[in-house]
Amino acid sequence: MNKRTRFVIILAVLAVCLAFLWPTISWYWRTPKEDQAIALSSLEKIRDYAEAEGRKASDEFIAKAKEAPDALVADEYSWLKKSAVKKYKKIGQKVPSKVTNTVILNAYDDAKEFREEFISREREKILKEKKNYTNSVKLGLDLSGGMNIIVKADLDATIASLGDSIATDNVEQFKKDAMAQAVETLSSRIDKFGLSEPVIRQQGEDRIYIEMPGAAEADSINTIIMGKGILNFRLVDDAATSAFNQRYSRDGQLLFDANGKLLDPSIIPSDCEVMGLYTKDDYGIDERIGYLVVKKAIALEGQHIQSAEVGSDGLTNRPEVDFVLDGEGAEIFAKFTGSHKGENLAIVSDNKIKSYARINDAITGGRVAITGFGLEEAQNLQKVLQSASLNVPLSVESQQVVGASLGQEAIRQGIKAIIIGLALIMVFMLVYYKGAGWNAVVAQVLNLYMMFSILSAFNLTLSLSSIAGMILTIGMAVDANVIIFERIKEELALGKSRAAAVSTGFSNAFWAIMDSNITTFIAAIFLSMLGSGTIQGFAVSLAIGVISSVFTALFVSRLMFDFGTDVLKSQKVSISWRVK
Repeated sequence: MNKRTRFVIILAVLAVCLAFLWPTISWYWRTPKEDQAIALSSLEKIRDYAEAEGRKASDEFIAKAKEAPDALVADEYSWLKKSAVKKYKKIGQKVPSKVTNTVILNAYDDAKEFREEFISREREKILKEKKNYTNSVKLGLDLSGGMNIIVKADLDATIASLGDSIATDNVEQFKKDAMAQAVETLSSRIDKFGLSEPVIRQQGEDRIYIEMPGAAEADSINTIIMGKGILNFRLVDDAATSAFNQRYSRDGQLLFDANGKLLDPSIIPSDCEVMGLYTKDDYGIDERIGYLVVKKAIALEGQHIQSAEVGSDGLTNRPEVDFVLDGEGAEIFAKFTGSHKGENLAIVSDNKIKSYARINDAITGGRVAITGFGLEEAQNLQKVLQSASLNVPLSVESQQVVGASLGQEAIRQGIKAIIIGLALIMVFMLVYYKGAGWNAVVAQVLNLYMMFSILSAFNLTLSLSSIAGMILTIGMAVDANVIIFERIKEELALGKSRAAAVSTGFSNAFWAIMDSNITTFIAAIFLSMLGSGTIQGFAVSLAIGVISSVFTALFVSRLMFDFGTDVLKSQKVSISWRVK
């Protein structure tokens, strides 16, 4: 391979690594702490924040425009100027030579459209930051602090509570469904509290592993986990809902505080509360599509639901959700629906309205059919109702809390260890191998750069064990340079020229370097596959380090030698105190 090809390959690799590493750089060094906190909150809170900030910013611009309608648009609104120009061109109107505040406002049909421009910009900014976090290197609990919880689901107790209603041959499938629903319920509860990017997955047959980076109070987390299904039926106050929605169309999120509570509770009846109406978006995330005012009094608790399934209406063949109540629930529901014909009944899960339907007649017998949904909506509602019937008892089996201060100290110590290790190796290489030592120094710096880039590319987690793997890699990576340098010294001792000694030295060292690194890589791969936790983190960072160290030793170091030979026209190699 000629020098030009090697140079192009190295530039391409460095450019790709920068693209991989950019989200990490943007998140940890370019995103303010307050913006990070918002980006790590739930999508619901992000939406509320974007609406509030967008409304505030648009109102400020309108106020400035009223004070100085003929003033030129300020530099801080340059993005708005570009958007307005596009709108003028889209409708075929000539863009005024001077873009004033009034010109900007005239580009929009009404205040609502103008406000949405600000909200959209704020939303895109936060979601971009959230995407940077998703694509960046994550810090493990031992570095960032947080909680590590293992929750045990008592499946046997659930099966025993159902008695003969579940067939023996359906037990295994029931367990799978129960665990899947428990994981989904926990994910929904934890996300509702805006906890930063939790890791929630099933572990074994009846355990759930939860990892929550960042500061968190153990008591509040346990309350979330141990909370009941929180599924119930509430009566909708149609008159209060209509009045509230009129007020909301005017004031929007300004009606709520940062925690989503009404600032002025008097705008709804005292026996009611406002709840969001949600549906699942394309990504399976709860998306609020409106608000309903419901009675505080619970019409029916979800614990009375025995089973739920999706069926179809016998006449219209449209999807419907059928669920069966126990004896007590059937009696309560029949009495309630008989007293509230023509009114709407909301299905509430974890303080979110998942659906609502009109009561056409008294529902007796304990079998309830809810219609008016598409197939996907019916399937989502069936899952909500089914979660109440599963009612899997959960208990915290183990819980580990890592303080944020301990994590920061671990980061400082890890960085310090890497810097000291790298510095000592550099000093040794420069002292022992003189000018050639600079090749090893550059190779080591690029080696670390590539390692972090690969970690970022695969969204891997950086932990103390990963840092240990990096420190070991730094020591091992220099071995390849040592082998190459010693081979070159042998060729120089035979009287060969600089170009011949470098070429032969790299050729003779190639397979020795490959053999040693391939065996290390194989060991690292098996450790990552068979190990878990800290062992896996160590193995992954070691495997990445092996790949990057081979590349820097064989490509980067060789190119630097050739640069000295062909460009700087060096005749000798500064590589040893004994070889001249």
